Formats: sequence, C-alpha cells, structure tokens
Amino acid sequence: MSAAFPDIYASAPLRRLLDDEVRGLTPDLQRCRGDHGLLVSAIEQDQLPAVPMLSCWTRLAVAGTRYSGDIAGRSDESLPFLDDAFELVVLRHALEAATAPMALLDESLRVLAPGGMIAVSGLHPLSLWLPWLAWRTRRQALRLHMPLQLGEWLRRRDMQVECVRRLGPVWPLADAAAGLGDALGGGYVLMARKRRRVAAPLRLVPRPIRAPVDGRLAPGARRNIA
Repeated sequence: MSAAFPDIYASAPLRRLLDDEVRGLTPDLQRCRGDHGLLVSAIEQDQLPAVPMLSCWTRLAVAGTRYSGDIAGRSDESLPFLDDAFELVVLRHALEAATAPMALLDESLRVLAPGGMIAVSGLHPLSLWLPWLAWRTRRQALRLHMPLQLGEWLRRRDMQVECVRRLGPVWPLADAAAGLGDALGGGYVLMARKRRRVAAPLRLVPRPIRAPVDGRLAPGARRNIA
C-alpha cells in the first residue's frame, strides 16, 4: 500500500463501505457477460461476487506507481493487454490509490471492448468522511474524484453513463444499518458502457442494364419457362 494510504482500506469503516459497494454493484455486474473481466483495486486480495456470464478474471492491486497481482507493472504506463480485451472493467478505489489516475482510466477504456461495461467506485470528495480521511492518511493529499466530473469525462470519450449513485454510511462511525443507498453516503459507484462502433452502411447505387436486342440471355442465366 502506498504511503498516503497506509492501512486505510483495512479499517473497520472502510470495510463496511466496501461491503456496501459489493452489494450495490452485484445487480449491475450480474447483467454483464463475455469472456474476460478486469479488476483493478486498491484493496489487496480483493474479490468480487461471482459473475455467471463472465468466464475469466484478471486481478490487479494498485498502490502508487505500481500494481501487482496476476501481473506486475507500473500504474502510470500502458496496461499489458490488447485493445478491446475485456467485456467488464472494475476500478475499485483504484483512481484514488494510483499516482496517475487519468492515465489508468484511459488505459481501462482502451482495453474495454465495445459494448462492455466499466464500474468505478471511490470515496466521495464532498462527504462527512473528509476529516476522518485526513486524520487516517496523516493529512497527505487524497486523489478523490467527483463522480459527476468523471461522468462528463467519460461521455467525452464516447462512453454512455448508465448510473451514478452514492452509497455507504453518511460518516465513518455511523451505524452500519444506515449504509447502502444513502444519498449522502461516503462512497459512490459509477457505471458506464462503451458505445459500439457504428459501421458506415454501404450505399448501393442502381445501374440500368440494357436488355439484349436479339433476346439472348446473359451467360449463366436461365429463362423461366413456367
């Protein structure tokens, strides 16, 4: 884990928030289908609920400039995957834990297949969690992102934003029962779909065909004798 996020995701308040995220994401993930999914998370050993329509997962844990997991590399460099390789990409608090969050988001869109879904979750920058976050992270800079701004950023990259919602407790020490679906919750989930490429339709131009003067048919043609 990076120095700015020493053990924050292992704390009890964030574990409750992460559980709320899983419950909030599960109905949307169940609708995703394809051969491959990519999970990039700030939580080591992170797991998502089973997605019956996806056959294979690749899991990366990001912290600062590095990521580890199924493969290892630098989070500010290109992901070692082909374009359009995944039908589902989940960024779970990854943007706030990476040193180059927009580069990571760009790469996530590159490897997302047309028609595929991306799910982004994180801590909301306008919530009652901020004092607690500043204390737990020793007042170091937090890379928090406004979900509405992320939505606009995605739309400019030809993504269709399907939902943006708050979830989790209103503040870190709130009763766990007052969690999922709270309009002032400390976390957010954003779901967006990559638009399919539109193929340019072929325009057929009719051309007149002159009938033979002597009544003979073209080679290979047959006369209807019915």
